[in-house]
Amino acid sequence: MSTRRPPVKPADPRVHRLEVLRSERVSPSFQRVTVVGDDLHEFGDMGFDQWFRLFLPLPGSDSLRLPRATTSLWYAQYLAIPEAERPHCANYTVREFRPAGRAGAGAGVGAAGAGAGAAGAAGASRAELDIDFVLHRGESGELEGGAAIWACAARPGDALGLLDQGVLFNAPDDATEIHLVADETGLPGTEGIVRSLHRASVGSVIQEVPTRADVRPLDAPDGVEVTWVVRDELDARSLGAVGSGSRPLGGDDDADGRGAGGAAPGEGALAALLSRSAADPGAYAYVVGESALATGGRRHLHAAGLPKNRITFSGYWKR
Repeated sequence: MSTRRPPVKPADPRVHRLEVLRSERVSPSFQRVTVVGDDLHEFGDMGFDQWFRLFLPLPGSDSLRLPRATTSLWYAQYLAIPEAERPHCANYTVREFRPAGRAGAGAGVGAAGAGAGAAGAAGASRAELDIDFVLHRGESGELEGGAAIWACAARPGDALGLLDQGVLFNAPDDATEIHLVADETGLPGTEGIVRSLHRASVGSVIQEVPTRADVRPLDAPDGVEVTWVVRDELDARSLGAVGSGSRPLGGDDDADGRGAGGAAPGEGALAALLSRSAADPGAYAYVVGESALATGGRRHLHAAGLPKNRITFSGYWKR
């Protein structure tokens, strides 16, 4: 028997050629890019943590070449594109998909979204898809990562591509509880999952974010307890004593809001999970984010009594 829950593949995967509708800073650590496309109305919205391959043109390029295949052959076609023209490729999660008729509802009012109201009205008859990019910064504060740099500089009309890949979340029908653990890279998936859960679902969410200003409302069922772990308010002492609750964790006594211990991404969420010593063997768990969080979370959950085939884990990145 497999020790990992298999991903759910789309029935009709598509390669979509898209363009930017708007780009806006929604909180200190997240840039949201809303995209549209002539065939985006045919996007097979699966909810939960639906993910995709994102293709971005190289800096200075005036064209975007995309693979045509939607099977595993896409990668061979991608590599066949000359390196000077080969787009940047990365994996991202759908933050929200709005079919035509509902589009425009996600428009923001931040400075980066100036003119978004008019753009949203113009795009209201077209399907829209939101992508949230985490903004990682180096020691001197400079933005890191090609995709994040692209997102912050994106302007209406900029080209990009998308290849639908399906859903990683795959709870068995008999799951007694649902437990989600993620760092900021998993937040779009957390949002989609809790929004897609049956309203009678019970369980918990441990969601880590870099700053308190990154905390956002989650449309979780009433029976799902939500714990926010605010990383820049944690230190070495609090990591050993993180509890659960429905409010953000972290102290308010630090004038600049930054813990003296300099907690690394994923450490706070993992500490919160480790504080829970037992797991219902009939539950289902989903742990994603920085590699140590994903593997450490899986190891702990299995030791606490949850079978390996009831745990989905994925290391999105490695520090």
